Amino acid sequence: MPTTDGNSLGKNERVYGLTLVEALFKGGGSRSMPCFPIRLVYCFTERDTAPARMLVSVPKRCLHHAVERNRVKRQVREAYRLNKHLLDGLMEQKPDKTLLLAFIWMDDKTHSSSEVAKCVEKLLKRVGEKI
Repeated sequence: MPTTDGNSLGKNERVYGLTLVEALFKGGGSRSMPCFPIRLVYCFTERDTAPARMLVSVPKRCLHHAVERNRVKRQVREAYRLNKHLLDGLMEQKPDKTLLLAFIWMDDKTHSSSEVAKCVEKLLKRVGEKI
């Protein structure tokens, strides 16, 4: 049974489907910022179900073992889930837009969950400042 508190991360808060992924990566309105070991790509689209949607990508060329890739994805999702409240004020200012976020792993080794959480928090704060 899904939780009803504000800290859940449901399917409506994920970027999935070809049209949203293309809007994020092939559209001209995307912006990018690094915070090693993660790079954040973000853009705005028309508002649909959620004010912000995210995806996590860990390339096979960075981490060769699926166990490591899955762990990193889990760490980034958890860090985003705990820090997504940093985007609340930003998205209230733009009620007709949805923020699409893509967290892309750039390092060839894993990091601790606290390091990943600090990096995600820093990236979300920087997005809030830029917009």
